[in-house]
Amino acid sequence: MHMANRTGRNQKGFTLIEMMIVISLIGILATMAMPNFQKSVIGARETSLRRSLFVLRDVIDQYYADHGKYPDSLEVLAQEKYIREVPKDPFTFSASTWILIPPEGEDVEGGIYDIHSGANLVSLEGVPYNEW
Repeated sequence: MHMANRTGRNQKGFTLIEMMIVISLIGILATMAMPNFQKSVIGARETSLRRSLFVLRDVIDQYYADHGKYPDSLEVLAQEKYIREVPKDPFTFSASTWILIPPEGEDVEGGIYDIHSGANLVSLEGVPYNEW
């Protein structure tokens, strides 16, 4: 025999109040989780930036060791197969925003001695990305 409520109908489903409470709790939990999620996304981009800078600096040094001068552009590194392609900056989403640092001294040839991110943002550690 079925349980009947006061009006004689079978109880099926949830009431509007129950649904509102569940939706409110889900919203509160999502709001609490969002900052941690955003921080982990930024942390992943920072890791990607560190790796890209490490690889590009290493490749610049390899080019210098092979040619006795620094590369004139990042595209030269790709053309001569030191890298497959110029990586995108994970914060500017562009391969053309890298800050290229020329070598110091008049007797040094080439255009790129060092490289930095072109992003004007500050890292989770408080250091601007363009100073890494």
